Formats: sequence, structure tokens, C-alpha cells
Amino acid sequence: MIFENNQAFAQSLDRQDPLHHLRDEFLFPKQHGVPFIYLCGNSLGLQPKAARSYVDQQLNNWENLAVEGWFEGETPWMYYHKEVKGLMANIVGAGPQEVCPMNTLTVNLHLLMVSFYRPTAKRFKIIMEAGAFPSDQYAIESQVRFHGYDPKDAIIEVAARKGENTLRTEDIVAAIADNGEQIALVLFGGINYFTGQWFDMPAITQAGRRAGAVVGFDLAHAAGNVPLKLHEWDIDFACWCSYKYQNAGPGGISGIFVHEKHFSDTSLNRFAGWWGYQEEQRFKMEKGFMAEAGADGWQVSCTQVVPMALYHASLKIFERAGFIGPLRDKSLKLTAYLYYLVGEVNKALGFEQYKIITPAAEGERGAQLSIVAQYKAKEIFHALVANNILGDWREPDVIRLSPVPLYNSFEDVFLAAAQMLSISKELITPKQ
Repeated sequence: MIFENNQAFAQSLDRQDPLHHLRDEFLFPKQHGVPFIYLCGNSLGLQPKAARSYVDQQLNNWENLAVEGWFEGETPWMYYHKEVKGLMANIVGAGPQEVCPMNTLTVNLHLLMVSFYRPTAKRFKIIMEAGAFPSDQYAIESQVRFHGYDPKDAIIEVAARKGENTLRTEDIVAAIADNGEQIALVLFGGINYFTGQWFDMPAITQAGRRAGAVVGFDLAHAAGNVPLKLHEWDIDFACWCSYKYQNAGPGGISGIFVHEKHFSDTSLNRFAGWWGYQEEQRFKMEKGFMAEAGADGWQVSCTQVVPMALYHASLKIFERAGFIGPLRDKSLKLTAYLYYLVGEVNKALGFEQYKIITPAAEGERGAQLSIVAQYKAKEIFHALVANNILGDWREPDVIRLSPVPLYNSFEDVFLAAAQMLSISKELITPKQ
């Protein structure tokens, strides 16, 4: 598509957008009575208007049914997760039996590593991306120490080449091959939180397979953002949060994926709890853990009903959108338009004030663009917020902007770029 740098063009794209009406399903924060142009879905998605009614339904069940709500009413809590599972599966490309909503992301990462990080004297290393989100770094370090290893010996980080911001797939694959006989686990993010790079998950998985390693992914920035085929790609396990692109509220319930090929493997360790016990036998309260079939067998504590209701409200909007396919089509156009407009800002300024470190190739990024501001980065970010453009900030000089196809418009993107130009002209000069 040939883009134009004017508001009328952006508005014409919105008129042609078959998903534009979904914007009305969300609540936008306001400043001085004016709604923000919200470009921070990579950190926290907007609240669906329906979220309150979904929670109210469960509060009414609690009020009117009390403990009987576990088995009575329109959405008995005992089985509520099953309705959510069917919707989740479409988000990540899995079967309903392979996914389960439970806990929070890092908790689930630990629980899954209990099962899938099984070091031996020969195979004890974990290979991951350098610059992974701190929670992943801390979880992996602690798991390695728990098994008696020094993280300096047991963790291999694949870093970008000197002078580059993102990883090359061939370097990741080579690192796996070079250390293959020592690798117990390959554990990457699906999309790097800082750069916005979408890793070649099938290639990484295949490389891990050739090395004889288990392969897992943290999909915090990928689930609900880019098309995933976890079952088809033969990934062993994955987990994700629901509060970013999936709009399930701050601290929203997490999700897990376990490939069905592992369901019959009784040798897998797991930290068991009552809610992972076989459903039909659960209330017999007998000793000796027997896991429920599928991913549900990794549950530990009972269903988090209210967080699940918030997730349910958003997933129903994904369903009306046609799930990821149509959303990805729009996302590619939105992000490409923002990429183009940032270039136009630089042209108008006469120098490269803004450098996008997210990959230029559409197949290597999701909705997020990470933008390095050469001069007065933090001042510009705060000025954007003051002018009702809400993205987010990462030290030392990165502004992350994420146009989310469920609720952002092409006009949002145009107006954000226009503000960037206006603020830049006010705050900086080329000589700086």
C-alpha cells in the first residue's frame, strides 16, 4: 500500500476497516476530559466495556448462590475454565485440551519448568535470548540454582551482533547446534519486550529438536498479537499473560500450553495441587495425586473466577473479530503506517531523530514499534503524554508505541506522529 501523510487519508483507511466498530467495545482513559490516543497495549490493554457485566454476573452468583455457585447457575465455577479454554485455543493455535487459564505468568513459568527442565550431568544448560524480560531471567536463574548449578555455567544467552539491535535467526540456530549435547531446554520469548522482535519460533523449535532439547516459549508479548500455531510447530510448552494484547485487566489470569504428546508421560514431575486432580474423582479427597487429562492437570489452586471473567469478556471480542487472522491483517497495516509516519517525521526534521529498532520486516514484528529518540528522549515522551498520546518508556531512550487492531485506528496513528513532529520541533534542533 502507498501511504499518505495526511489526516484525510488516515480517516479513509478507517472507513475501509471492517474491524473499526470494535473500537466502541473499549473504554479509553481520559486526561482533562479528553480521551488518550492509547498506544500502550503492549503493556496493559484497555478495559472492554463488557468486563463489568461479566464480573457482575459472577458477583451476583456469589451473592445469590454462595457456595452452590460452584455447581449451580449459568456459569458454574467448577467448569467455567472450560468455556474460556475453547476461546484461548484459537488465540495460540492449539487444541482446547492443550491450554488452561490459571495463576499468573511467572508462576506458570516456574510450574512448567518443574516438568520440562530436567537437567542431567550431560544435559543441564538452558539457552535463551540476551535481554529477556527480567522475570524470565530471574525465573531461569532460580530454577538453575534450585537444581544445584551456577547460572554462569548453565545459562547460555544469545545476543545481537555488535552494532545490531536484534538477533539473527541463524545465530540462534547456530548457538543451539554448537551447544546441542549440553542443552536441556531452549526457552525464548515469542516477542522480545524491548525491541519488539518476533523470533522465528518454528526455526528455533526445529533447532531445539535437532539438538535433542525441550523447547518452550514465554508468549507475554505474542499471545493475542501475532498468529501462533503452537501445536503445529511442535512446541513443548508455553505460557503467557492476558493483560497486554488480550485485555484481561491488571495482573490478569495467565494461560499455559502443553503439547498433547506429553499428556501420557507419567515421568514428568509436577508440583501438584487439588485442582489438577482428576475432575470426576476430585471430591473423593483421596491420597495419591492423579492428574486430570490435558493441560488442566497442571492446575494447582482452584479456579480464579473473577480474573477469568475479565479474560472471558475480552476473548468474546476476539471471537467476534474472527480471532487472529483478521486482526493480524489490520495490525500489519497499522504498524506499517506508523513505521512510514516516523520516517516522515525524520524527513520533516531533516535528520534521524527517531530510529526504529524493531525489525523492518513485517514477519519479524507484531504491533509494537520500539523507537529510539536521539535527543531529549524522556522529555519528548512526557510531552507526548501531556498531549494525550500514551505509549510507554524504557530506559535509556526508547519510546514504545503499539497500535492495537482491536481498538486503535489509523487516525490514532496519524495524530500520534503529528504530535511527535510538533513536540520535536519545539524541543530540539538538528545541532543538538
